[in-house]
Parts: sequence; C-alpha cells; structure tokens
Amino acid sequence: QPVHLGSDGRPSAPVQLTNLTENSARRAIWSPGGEMILTMADKHGNENFQLYQVPADNGWLYPLTEAPDVRHELPGQPFSPDGQLIAYACNGRSRANLDIMLRERATGESRILLQGDGNFVPGAWSPDGQYLLGIEIGNNMDSNIYLIHVASGEHKLLTPHEGDVRYLPGEWHPDGSGFYLVSDHEREFNGLAFYRLADNSFNWLVTPDWDVEASAISPDGGMVAWQVNEDGYSRLYVREAASGAVKQIMGLPAGVMANLRFSPTEPLLGFYVHRPVGPGELYMLNLETGQHWQLSQAFLGGIPAEAMVEPELIRYPTHDGREIPAFLFKPKRLPPGKRAPVVLSIHGGPESQERPAYSYNGFYQFLLNRGIGVLATNVRGSTGYGKSYQKLIHRDWGGAELKDFEHAARYLQSLDWVAPDKLGVFGGSFGGFATLSCVTRLPQYWAAAVDIVGPSNLVTFTKAVPEFWKRYMKAWVGDPDEDRDMLLERSPISYVNNIEAPLLILQGANDPRVVQAESDQMVAQLEQLGREVDYMVFEDEGHGFTKTSNIHKAFRATADWFLTHLA
Repeated sequence: QPVHLGSDGRPSAPVQLTNLTENSARRAIWSPGGEMILTMADKHGNENFQLYQVPADNGWLYPLTEAPDVRHELPGQPFSPDGQLIAYACNGRSRANLDIMLRERATGESRILLQGDGNFVPGAWSPDGQYLLGIEIGNNMDSNIYLIHVASGEHKLLTPHEGDVRYLPGEWHPDGSGFYLVSDHEREFNGLAFYRLADNSFNWLVTPDWDVEASAISPDGGMVAWQVNEDGYSRLYVREAASGAVKQIMGLPAGVMANLRFSPTEPLLGFYVHRPVGPGELYMLNLETGQHWQLSQAFLGGIPAEAMVEPELIRYPTHDGREIPAFLFKPKRLPPGKRAPVVLSIHGGPESQERPAYSYNGFYQFLLNRGIGVLATNVRGSTGYGKSYQKLIHRDWGGAELKDFEHAARYLQSLDWVAPDKLGVFGGSFGGFATLSCVTRLPQYWAAAVDIVGPSNLVTFTKAVPEFWKRYMKAWVGDPDEDRDMLLERSPISYVNNIEAPLLILQGANDPRVVQAESDQMVAQLEQLGREVDYMVFEDEGHGFTKTSNIHKAFRATADWFLTHLA
C-alpha cells in the first residue's frame, strides 16, 4: 500500500510549522521550488489578513505585509511559475475596493496590477508567467475574467456580458493556448468550458444539470478531471483530450471532494473527500487501473466508525409547491417506542449549501450519539440547485424562506420517531438570523435555540458591514435607508416579545461582518423581558471560531444547551 514519503524518502509525519496565539492561519500554499510555504492570518478574527512565509524545514514565520488595518487575500496559486512573483489582493488603496497586487520576492516591493471601482482578485498564472488572470467579483452570482499582461499591466476584459453571469477561471492548458473555466453563461447551472485566446472562443466541454465545481488538467494536457455537485454529493469525471471520451469514476467514498491535483510525473490524481462520518481524508486515484487508496488517517479519538451516522437525503414539501432538499440524521441508539428530539440546522450564506461533510467539526455526530437527531436543510437561496433557486433569497431575508423553516418543523413533527414538542433550531451568520427569525416569528415550534453571530436587526446590520461589502447590500438584503420599513418588518428584533424558547447566543467581539451590537441588542431586550437567554462573547474571535480552544468551548456550550432543554 503506498505511503506518503518526505524529502528524505522516509514516511512523513505531521510537523507543526506555526505557533500562533493571537492570529489564526487560514491557508498553506507551497512555493514552486518547495522551499517555503505562504500563509495568511488575521488577528482575533478581524479578517484583516496579513501575509506570511515560513520555510518548509520548520523555520521562523516571517511577515510579508504589516498593515493591520488592511485586508490581504491569497488566491489558490499566488506564485508565478518561476516563483519570483506573488499575486494577491488587498484593499490598501481603498477600504471599499480590492486590488490585484504583485510582490517581487527578491526586493519585497509590491505594485498594483489591476484596480477599479470594485473587487478584483487574482486567478491563475499562464505557464510562461507572462499573463495573470484577474477576477472581478460583481456579486455572489456575477463575475468577470480579465487577461492581464504582467510586465506592462495592460489588461483585457474577456467576458463582457449583461445581467448576472458567473465566470470563474480554473487552470491554464499547459501549452498556454487558453484556460478552463466554469460558468452559468446562458444556463441554470455551472458548466465546464475552455477559453481559447487565439480566437477568443468559448467552448463547452460539459453542461450537466448540476453544478461543475472545480477542474484540473494533467501536466501534458492529455486529461481533464472535474467534479460535479449532485444534490450535495461530489461526482468525479475524467476526459481524455485526444478522444474526447468522458468517464465517471465510480466506487469513491460518498461525500464532498476538494483540491483535485494531478501528479506531475505519474498517472495519478489526488483529492480530499469530506464525509459526514469523520474528518476529511486524502485519497489517490490511479487513472490507468481505476484503483484508489486513502493516504491520510484522521483521528476520531477512539470512537468506532460504526457509531457514526450517515444522513438520508430527503425532500419535504413547502408552501409554494417546491420540494426543499435536506439531510436527515436519525440517532442510531433510539430505544423502541421512544421519540427523539431533533435540531434544525440552518447554514450560513445564505447563498451556500449544506452538504454531506463532517459539519461543525463533528457537532452533528456528537448530538446523534446523545440521542438528538439533526435536519440540515437547503432552503430557497441555497447554492447547488440552480441560479433561479439561489436568487429567491435576494431582498427577501425573513420572507418566503421562513415558511420553508416552518414546513421543515411540520415535516419533523410528522415523523413517527420524532418528539414533536422537542424541536431545536441552530445556525450561524445567516443561519443565526434565521434561528432568531424562527424563535421570534414561529415561536410555537421550538423548545430551544442557539444563534451564532446572527444579525438581529437588518437595518443596523446592513449599515455596519465592511466597506467592500456595502455595494452588494441593496441587491442582497436591502438598503438601510430606502428599504428601512421592509428591513425592520423582517428583523427578529421587531418580534422579540414573542420568544418562548430558551436562547443561547454566541458572538465574536471582533466580528467585522455581523458586529457585536447585533447580538447585544437582542440580549438586552430579552433580559429586559425576563426571558431565558445566555450570552457568550469571545473576545479573541470574529465571524465564527478559528481557535481550537474556542471551537471546543462554543460547541460544547451549544451541545449542552440542547441536551439540557431537549433531551
């Protein structure tokens, strides 16, 4: 069985390269020569990421940027092919705009490569290093691709269009003739296409009725691999360039794939698979034999794999005739005749998707082991089900999706193994907003709730978001001045008198997206009303939890809350 070898030819073991206390490292990207790793980290969750490099042989972490009020972001591959330039994005010129920057490793000098009235981030480098693709982010459903000449800074818009269309570039063909991209151009779902520079042509490779998520190309250009998000599960496909033959790779673990990479020398494809029953694992696939094997071994703390619960993919009817997709987890050790409590889990975004992975570091499995079921739903506004479905949430927070949650509760109450009076609701960010909406506007269904960094007042929320987000708020949620009445009508704070369920609220003090005042005002109102509320503020966190000790503390408190009030 193959094993992973270090540079000395011996089996490698994990080596911790950083020992950060105030900051949290978010990425780890190898330089082309393998001598160093690039990462980015923010302070106490404030999302003003700084760039760092660390030698691969366990040397000191060295800062490349030292602008604590500026946000820096790394692309998937920031290094030029020769390793001498680093591409990144930052809002140093204007807090409302992200510019594409280039840093020379030899001198440490940086310069703006592409700027404008908007947010621009780097894409992939051309094989010869002469060009860099730039991505202009219009909103969650709209983007453009630019071709940038690195030496001169001259750039060309490759994807002019009207309306909302996604254009997301992937890897270049090794011969430099063009690049692969995913797009929903004139389609409901993302397909995979190739953009040829010689004639500016855009040619589809595959257009499934689900989203193509990512692709990779072999070093010789002879094979292309891509993954498709089919009802939340990843499906892997490979295409031979010469024949055009497409093959689906069968027999892989069911879950969510990430980080497709071809071997530079062998007919091998590496990737991660994240599954509901354990942390993500690294796999290798032999493209000639079809054999795959697991390279990594995550730690489950001695918990037997058979104790974990696989979800059932279900659909429940909602108020307008739609079927809402969701993942239903039923506890294994449910005594005969006994009904179980269930927690409705609402994902953030809202333009995101609940998928069959090890959600919240195993939080679902912890609840299941204690006899509490979970329903993780993908209500209107979720990604993965077409752009029409995704658009349903625009300017409708606290609108039709609230009825989807009500029908989720009714669906659970109809199941013969569910205790109808023991339903909980939980979520973070938009999921926190939705949780607050549920307990204030649908109070009859819930016996307990946990809100993590959720907005309580849509007027104050839209006013306080980061500067580079404000241009999107009117289309996403609403304008705090023009739409004030509508936003207040949709805000949980307007219905706080209705709350009956015990409520736990978790908040990061440095959250730049949903500021602490959103939770403060809800807690103050509940305390004034004499309702049961517990409030935990994490002074060294932002929009969610990144430090291991805080992750444990937050989800232990969340689990205890549900165990106390539901079990």
